[in-house]
Amino acid sequence: MATQRLGVIMNGVTGRMGLNQHLIRSIVAIRDQGGVVLANGDRVVPDPILVGRNADKIERLAKSWNVTRWTTDLDKALADKNDTIFFDAATTQARPGLLTKAINAGKHIYCEKPIATNLEEAVAVVKLANAKGVKHGTVQDKLFLPGLKKLKMLRDSGFFGRMLSVRGEFGYWVFEGDWQQAQRPSWNYRSEDGGGMILDMVCHWRYVLDNLFGEVESLTCLGTTDIPERWDEGGKKYKATADDSAYATFKLKGGVIAHMNMSWATRVYRDDLVTFQVDGTHGSAVAGLTECVIQARQGTPRPVWNPDEKRTHDFYADWQKVPDNAVYDNGFKEQWEMFIRHVCEDAPYRYTLLEGAKGVQLVECALQSWRERRWIDVPAISA
Repeated sequence: MATQRLGVIMNGVTGRMGLNQHLIRSIVAIRDQGGVVLANGDRVVPDPILVGRNADKIERLAKSWNVTRWTTDLDKALADKNDTIFFDAATTQARPGLLTKAINAGKHIYCEKPIATNLEEAVAVVKLANAKGVKHGTVQDKLFLPGLKKLKMLRDSGFFGRMLSVRGEFGYWVFEGDWQQAQRPSWNYRSEDGGGMILDMVCHWRYVLDNLFGEVESLTCLGTTDIPERWDEGGKKYKATADDSAYATFKLKGGVIAHMNMSWATRVYRDDLVTFQVDGTHGSAVAGLTECVIQARQGTPRPVWNPDEKRTHDFYADWQKVPDNAVYDNGFKEQWEMFIRHVCEDAPYRYTLLEGAKGVQLVECALQSWRERRWIDVPAISA
């Protein structure tokens, strides 16, 4: 069987997500395993070129992971006909312009989300990609988490019966940066730089809800800025202008009600940094990033409300762990492999830029709901 090279232009891989999930755990891992196997048995081996503004930093990064090609000249990289895919994980504000440039250069597009900070720019990118005939994809990483894969298996098996509700809890305490270094970059907390919890996370909830529980039909959302002042990477105090917590309720097609609490100003008292509880007429499940527990109606206890006596029943003991009956690869890597097959052999692929635009749309609806203090309907996107 033949082995073919696939040139991948990687922009924005000096950041946490771009470096760890996309370069190291996806492209380098795929390269080191011998590439992606196509349906006909051929192998496709990615050959990345790293693009960044800081020559010293990008060169050191390339050497660290045995990547032979790097550049600070994006235009020159895009002009090289030997590189097929353009990937971007840099700032959201710059993404529409970068994607537009890459599409016009004839590159297939794969990128992080949000794909834009507003729906108009997002839809324009989708339309341009379709008009130019390039293949395109948006990272939808949470669908590939073992915990959510188990939820999908439960749904497909009919375990829940009729699904009633989804309750999600996401977040953790992000240190302010004065007495202890913050775990997230300072731009996350400045709206003028594309920061904010709603922009960062509601685009995730769109594809999770749409794909697992029902398409989003309407929502209501409230955002807050709980920590008004933070300290940046240089130790300088700055005003936090973006929301760092948000609380949203979604009405889904089919009648399921979903609610998501999300906060960078909460301390974790749950099994994971994100958890989803799904309740149905026949059973319930709670999933985190990797684990999932279930309680069928036949195994449901019979609680009796009595505030006058100390509770002695262990409710956690009534749940059963879903076994790891499958081998779970890194979710980012798995989606990269799917996209590479889509590019190289036209394999089916549904997580396109349109799905990314839907995420941006839900962000705009959430911000509108917060601003106008009302429920907002979510119309179909024309792209």
